[in-house]
Amino acid sequence: MDTENPSAPARPQSRIPGKNHPRRRPHSGVVHDNVRLTSHFTVVSNDLAQHPELSGVAIGLGLYIQSVPTGTPVDIKTLSARFSEGATRIAAALRELETHGYLRRTRERTSDGRIATRTIFCNNPGRHGTQAATTAPESPARRPAPADRPRRKALPAVPQPSCPSPALLRTAIDLLAGLRREDPRLLLSATDTEHLAPGVAAWLERDLTPTAVRHALTSALPDEPLHRPAALIAHRLTAQLPPPPPFRAPAPPPTVRHPLQNCDNCDLAFRGPEPGTCPSCTSKGRLPGISSSSLTDPPR
Repeated sequence: MDTENPSAPARPQSRIPGKNHPRRRPHSGVVHDNVRLTSHFTVVSNDLAQHPELSGVAIGLGLYIQSVPTGTPVDIKTLSARFSEGATRIAAALRELETHGYLRRTRERTSDGRIATRTIFCNNPGRHGTQAATTAPESPARRPAPADRPRRKALPAVPQPSCPSPALLRTAIDLLAGLRREDPRLLLSATDTEHLAPGVAAWLERDLTPTAVRHALTSALPDEPLHRPAALIAHRLTAQLPPPPPFRAPAPPPTVRHPLQNCDNCDLAFRGPEPGTCPSCTSKGRLPGISSSSLTDPPR
C-alpha cells in the first residue's frame, strides 16, 4: 500500500492549447465562409493554386483551363476575348504554365492530312501519361524530362509601343520571322515571336527602318551556339532601345510665286495673281488708265 505507482500521472493534463477552442476565429488573416458544393465545381490542386513561382495571371488561367470541358478552345485569341488581359500577358502566362509542366502542346496530323495543335493540361505535372495516351494513342509517348533539368525561365520583358497598330505589329512579326535568313541560329517559335513583336514595334515607332532594326539584332552575335535566341533578342531590344526622335517643327507653307503682270497705270512689271495696278499705284490710289504725267501736267 505504501508503494508509489510511477505510471499514474502527477496531475490531470489539460487540453492541447490549439484544441481548446477549435471554432475560435483568428485575430487576422482570411476567414473562410465555405458551403459544401454538390455540383458545378472543380477539384484544384493546391500545387497550382498556391504555386510559389507562377504569376497571378498564370494561376488564374490554369484554374480556368482546368474548369472548362474537354474540347474547349484555349488559344491566345479565344482567351483574349474571354478575359480583360491582352494577348501579350495571356501568351506570357501560357508560357509560364508550359514551363512548369501544367500545359503541353503537341502537333498531330488529322484524318484529312492537316496538322493540328492539341493542348493538354495536366493538373499534377510529373504524374501524367495515362490520360494523354488514351486521348492520343497515335502520337508517340514523350520522354519524361530528367528530374535535374532546370526549369525554363520566362522571357524578359520587352519595350511596349505607345500606339500598337496592327500594321506596325505585322511589320514587326515579319521582321522577326526573317531573322533566320540572316543567321540560322535565330530561328524563333511562334510564341517567342508574339512576345518579341511589341519590342520591335517600339523600335520602329522611333523612326528606325526595318533594315536598321534587323542590323541591330543580328550584328556581333557570339560564335558559340545560341541555346535560347529569343532571350538574346529580348535583351537587345531592351538594352539597346534608341531614344525617341527629336521634335521636328512643321515645315512652313510654300511661298506662292505669282506670274509677272504689267501695271495698267504706269506699265511697271509686278507679280500678282491677276492683271491690274502695281502695289505702288494701288497705295497711291491711282485709277487704271491715268498715268502720273497726266496728274502733274497743267491743262493746255
